[in-house]
Amino acid sequence: MNLVRTHVLVCGGTGCTSANSPALIDEFHKELDKRDLSKEVQVIQTGCFGLCALGPIVIVYPEGSFYSMVKVEDVSEIVEEHILKGRIVTRLLYEGSLDEMELVKSLDETDFYKKQHRIALRNCGVINPEDIDEYIANDGYQALAKALTSMTPQEVIDTVLASGLRGRGGAGFPTGRKWQFAANEDNPQKYVCCNADEGDPGAFMDRSLLEGDPHSIIEAMALAGYAIGANQGYVYVRAEYPIAVNRLKIAIEQAKEYGFLGKDIFGSGFDFDLDIRLGAGAFVCGEETALMASIEGHRGEPRPRPPFPAVKGLFGKPTVLNNVETYANIPWIIYHGPEAFAEIGTEKSKGTKVFALGGKITNTGLVEIPMGTTLREVIEEIGGGVPNGKKFKAAQTGGPSGGCIPESLLDTPMDFESLAEVGSIMGSGGLIVMDEDNCMVDIAKFFLQFTVDESCGKCVPCRVGMYRLHELLEKITSGNGTLEDIDLIEELCYHIKENSLCGLGQTAPNPVLSTLEHFRDEYVAHVTEKRCPAGVCKELLRYFIIADKCTGCTACSRVCPTNAISGEVKKVHEIDQDKCIKCGACMERCRFGAIVKI
Repeated sequence: MNLVRTHVLVCGGTGCTSANSPALIDEFHKELDKRDLSKEVQVIQTGCFGLCALGPIVIVYPEGSFYSMVKVEDVSEIVEEHILKGRIVTRLLYEGSLDEMELVKSLDETDFYKKQHRIALRNCGVINPEDIDEYIANDGYQALAKALTSMTPQEVIDTVLASGLRGRGGAGFPTGRKWQFAANEDNPQKYVCCNADEGDPGAFMDRSLLEGDPHSIIEAMALAGYAIGANQGYVYVRAEYPIAVNRLKIAIEQAKEYGFLGKDIFGSGFDFDLDIRLGAGAFVCGEETALMASIEGHRGEPRPRPPFPAVKGLFGKPTVLNNVETYANIPWIIYHGPEAFAEIGTEKSKGTKVFALGGKITNTGLVEIPMGTTLREVIEEIGGGVPNGKKFKAAQTGGPSGGCIPESLLDTPMDFESLAEVGSIMGSGGLIVMDEDNCMVDIAKFFLQFTVDESCGKCVPCRVGMYRLHELLEKITSGNGTLEDIDLIEELCYHIKENSLCGLGQTAPNPVLSTLEHFRDEYVAHVTEKRCPAGVCKELLRYFIIADKCTGCTACSRVCPTNAISGEVKKVHEIDQDKCIKCGACMERCRFGAIVKI
C-alpha cells in the first residue's frame, strides 16, 4: 500500500476549467512522474472552491497552501520547490491566506471564508466529485442508511420540518410541508424531481453543486423518495451544463453499482431509481409546472394551480420538486439532526444560503452564509468591496425576478423576510453588485429584456404587458419619455404582477419597481433633463472637448469613425454633435483628459 504524503487539489469547476485547469492536472502528473513522486503525491480534481475570481486554484495539503491564478508554467516550480523541497511558493499564494507574510493555519481565517458556513457546499472543493469513495469518506450516504434502517418515512419528514428548511429555489416554501402534502396523497405512483434548470443571469449555484458534489443530490432525492413513497426520480438539468451533466451521470452509475440506487436499498425493501432529463435552456422551465411539462415531452408552459404538484404533478401523479441547493442540505440535516441546522440563521429563515456573487465586486465567486448575514458584510468583507475606487450604488438579488437594493439599505439582513421588506427577493441566490457607473434605468431595462425574451407567451399580461413595459423603458432611455410615462410604467407593473399566470410574469416587474422606488430621480433626469446621470444611455450622451485642456494633437480626430471632430493642429478641436455616434473612441484616445461625456 502506497502512503500518500501530499494531496494536490485542483479546481475542476466550470470557471477554472475554462481557465485551463485540466492542463494543470496533466502537467502535475508529468512533473511528478519526472521526479518519481507519483506514488507519494496524489492529484485530485475537485469542484468549485468558491473564489472564482482567482482561478485556476490549486491547494496543496497537508500545508493547506492556497495557490491562485496558477498557470501551466507554474506547475514545475510548485512541484520542485513546495512538494520536493518543502518551500512554499509565496508569489503564487492567494494574498488573503497570508498574515504579515506568514501562512494562515486555515482558509477559514481569511476574509473571504471566515464568515461563511458551508453546509450545501460542504464537499465542493474538498472531494473528487467523480469518486464515490471520497463522498462516502465524508459521511456520504450515512443519512440514507440512517433513514432506511432506523427511521420511518414520517420521521424523515418530521426531521425536515423541525429543521425549518425552506426551498432555496426562490419561493421559500417550507420543504417539510411540501413533502408532507405529497406523502398524504394515497397513490401507488409518486415522483421526486430536482430543478437544476438554473437560468438567472449571473447565477451558478446549482451548477457548481452538481459539478462538485453530485452524490449529495442523489442521496437527498432518495431520502425524499423514501419519505413520500416514490420510487422514481428525475433531475431536470439544462444541457448548457456539460460538466455537471457528465459528473451527475458518473455519480448515478456509481450509486447504482454500490447499491444506493435500485432495488432493496440497504436491505430495507425500498426501491428508488434516478434518471436525467436535459432542458434546452428555457428560463420559464424553472417554474415547476412548466418543468414537469417539459419532462413529459410537452412544450414547457406553466399551468394554473391548484392542483399543486404535490397532489397532481408529473404525469398527473403526486410529485415533490425541489431545487439543487435545497436537496444539498437534506443529507446533512438527517445525519446531524434538525437542531444543528435550525440553530443557524434567523427565527423564520433557518440555515445557510448560497449566493453567486458577481458584477462590480473584487471577489467574484460562490459564497455560503448563515441567513441573516447583512448585505454589507457580504459585499465589503467577503466580497472585498467595489474595485477601482468606485462607489457602491446598488445590489440586485434574486435574478431577473428580484429587486435592486440601494446603499442606504446595505445593512439589510439576507433572509427571506428582510429582502421582501425592501422590495427584493432571495430568489435562487444571484447577487449582482453595481457601482456609480451603472444606470439604474438601463439595469431595469436589461432584466426586463431578459424576461420578455424568456416569456412562454401563454398569458396576455406577461406576453403583451412586459413587451409594452419594455417599450416604455426604451422610450425613456432614448430621451423621448415623459413624466406620464413613468406613472404608466408603475401602473403597468402592478397589473402584470397581479394578473400573470406564473412566477415569471408575477415577479418580472420587480427590478423596475425597485429602481423606481429607490432611484426615481434617475428616471426623472432621463425625462426632464434628457440626461443619463451615469453616462450609460447612448442616445442621451454628449461628448465635449474642454478648450483649456485640448492641445490640438489631432489624436481624437484620427480615431473618429464618422469624422465628427474638426480642428487644426495645435488648436482647440470641436465635436459635431450631429455626426457623433457616441462610440467613445475619442475619449479613450485622448491623453490629456480633454474630452468628457455628459
